Amino acid sequence: MHVLHDAPLAPLTTFRLGGPALRLVTAETDAEVIDAVREADDSGTPLLVVGGGSNLVIGDKGFQGTALRIATRGIELRGTTLELAAGEVWSDAVARSVEAGLSGIECLAGIPGSAGATPIQNVGAYGQEVSATISEVIAYDRRAGETVTLSNEECDFSYRHSRFKADPERYVVLRVRFELADAGGMSAPIKYAETARALGVEPGDRVPLDRARETVLKLRAGKGMVLDADDHDTWSAGSFFTNPILTEEQFAAFQERARERLGEDVEPPAYPAGEGRRKTSAAWLIDKAGYTKGYGAGPARISTKHTLALTNRGEATTEDLLALAREVVAGVREAFGITLVNEPVMVGVGL
Repeated sequence: MHVLHDAPLAPLTTFRLGGPALRLVTAETDAEVIDAVREADDSGTPLLVVGGGSNLVIGDKGFQGTALRIATRGIELRGTTLELAAGEVWSDAVARSVEAGLSGIECLAGIPGSAGATPIQNVGAYGQEVSATISEVIAYDRRAGETVTLSNEECDFSYRHSRFKADPERYVVLRVRFELADAGGMSAPIKYAETARALGVEPGDRVPLDRARETVLKLRAGKGMVLDADDHDTWSAGSFFTNPILTEEQFAAFQERARERLGEDVEPPAYPAGEGRRKTSAAWLIDKAGYTKGYGAGPARISTKHTLALTNRGEATTEDLLALAREVVAGVREAFGITLVNEPVMVGVGL
């Protein structure tokens, strides 16, 4: 293990924000990960697990404990089973699955971060979620003091949520196994309307895997959602807020407020989200509340490419970012009666 003291954490996050950790441990094997976790737990030291840093907002004061950077590597294909070490770069793993002719995660191309983070957040985009293909998650159970294997069902996946997110102090993901499909080099059925339009096909159609992946990468890049050090629109955590899921009663109240504000002909976005529930668009809410692309006068602003991304223009602090986020949350609540919820994990701060 590699150990640093008073170590900067900002360079380990895609926001490039946050103060230092008292101690930074970089682990390159599962055994090193477990040793570092046990050492922290045995000594009562606060522990922060860092993967690709694409879903973290760290306070300006930093982290008063041990930050554990998981840098394990390994991509293994056995038939249609893909096993990834937690520290493996997610976008590389997607590319590898496409090269192997296996479908199921091709529309998750370009998402920054590590493989170990994907089950925690139930990462999803463009009509796919990892919960549809994850078969098992191997994790260190801090409560039991042992390595465990959790089935898909035991992970309790839901929209941008899981057992791991619900109990963040208990599990440290070590490896993730996916069960993909061999569809003769073709993608899974295209579910997302925007993707289908870009591909020139109908929802439900299949296309060559590499074409699906490249199309998604172009769509993401157009929204500043593919990392580029020279593009401050990508100095973000991607989508900062989750799409609200509303009961039918809540949606009706929201619809009425939207029409009062924007006109009787307005139809807010609505998508099925389980029995008696509808999901609406956080990006739509933000835009219609008046927070358009590029909004902000300070060093933290809404992306010029996508209203759902809050960005560091190069000189921001975490407090600058949070001030913008709070303004957006308050404005959307006032306009539509809906309280947006942050998607990134907050460390030492909150909205």
